[in-house]
Amino acid sequence: MRIVTEKSDQGGFSLLELIAVTAILGVLATLVVARVSSYNEGSKAGACYVNKGDIEIQAELWQHNTGSWPASDLSDIGADGNYFPEGVSSCPVDGTAYAIDASTGLVIGHNH
Repeated sequence: MRIVTEKSDQGGFSLLELIAVTAILGVLATLVVARVSSYNEGSKAGACYVNKGDIEIQAELWQHNTGSWPASDLSDIGADGNYFPEGVSSCPVDGTAYAIDASTGLVIGHNH
């Protein structure tokens, strides 16, 4: 019985090829992370805009029900679970508390 062994022409990847692929994947990952982080900032600004609108609507309801605007630091309306059951949220962009102009009921600042 004769056994013939042949050398296979298939080889693995060279170290240089693996380094090149790793470098390309690293560049692509960097681009993806940069794009995702910019979307994150935009979504936080959008959430701040929605929070401002919600606070202004609740302030108008407070003014309609009580005859006066809430305190500028929202301490009175924030303590009332009928208006903010989970409490007044803070700004998702910078974490600061919201405040309103006690004569108009509009949120002060937060122009992101």
